[in-house]
Amino acid sequence: MLYNEHRMAISVSHLSKQYQTYKKEPGFLGSLTSLVSRKYETVKAVDDISFEVQEGELVGFIGPNGAGKTTTLKCLSGLLYPSSGIINVLGYIPFDRKNPYLKQIALVMGQKNQLWWDLPAQETFLLNKEIYEIPDDMYKNTLGQLVELLDAKKMLQVQVRKLSLGERMKMELIAALIHSPKVMFLDEPTIGLDVVMQKQMRDFLKNYNELQRSTILLTSHYMEDVRQLAKRVIIIDHGKILYDGKLDNLVKKFASHKLLSVVLETFVPKEKFEEIGTVVSFEYPKVVIKVKRKDSNDAASALLKKFPVDDLNIEEPDIEDVIRDVFNSKNE
Repeated sequence: MLYNEHRMAISVSHLSKQYQTYKKEPGFLGSLTSLVSRKYETVKAVDDISFEVQEGELVGFIGPNGAGKTTTLKCLSGLLYPSSGIINVLGYIPFDRKNPYLKQIALVMGQKNQLWWDLPAQETFLLNKEIYEIPDDMYKNTLGQLVELLDAKKMLQVQVRKLSLGERMKMELIAALIHSPKVMFLDEPTIGLDVVMQKQMRDFLKNYNELQRSTILLTSHYMEDVRQLAKRVIIIDHGKILYDGKLDNLVKKFASHKLLSVVLETFVPKEKFEEIGTVVSFEYPKVVIKVKRKDSNDAASALLKKFPVDDLNIEEPDIEDVIRDVFNSKNE
């Protein structure tokens, strides 16, 4: 089946991936017992998940360690064979590993590298040019565009082992994108980078997504990556999808409270504000109070009537706090 630009770029239906793991009792006796009778347990890395991603979408795929994010990306890229379910990416079945499919995707893992350590990164680019059978003019144009977007011209002839982590990550991205993939699977691309380099990477991914209309599925532990790049998020935990929708709606759906940020004209003891809600912080003249979402307007009105308020704002909680609440409610 050929890819149609009006269809979904990624379609996942009831995907599951299970592993059999060996379970050994501790100590010498446990080792002897395992020689006679081994115990195994089934681990559900991905447990019956379904979602779709449209062409050109940039979706945040988030969850704690062991949630199933990387396993899902490996199934989508064809590195793992699923235990059950149907996956369709660009009209192909990923684990068939057909060349026309592999030429249209890229998998970038922040803790893995494909660059030759003792050679300049440009040597890897040339190798990928031959692997993906990229015409000379297309290669030059794509390389020039990527180098400009990443401000990486000075790094092309430097041995990879002499580059900083951030510089190596730029080279990794160029190597992964030199064949202009239609779909990108990014697994923690900013891990270990400092805040300046994280921002550069986010700016690059945002610009690249807009220019190329590439479909991107992004995992990251840094919520700022997701906040800046993705309008839609999929939250996964213990192999199951907990939420799939707009990032803005996540707060409305799961946040049970709002924050009242108050600036006082004159000092008021902290205890007085506990009549309104939970005092999150108190650093005169500023007070932050947490109240139930449905009570936020009444609480704000009470503050204005009873206290010497110079300024008041009703704010949503941080995305990090909301997602933490999602996980906590799931595990209770």
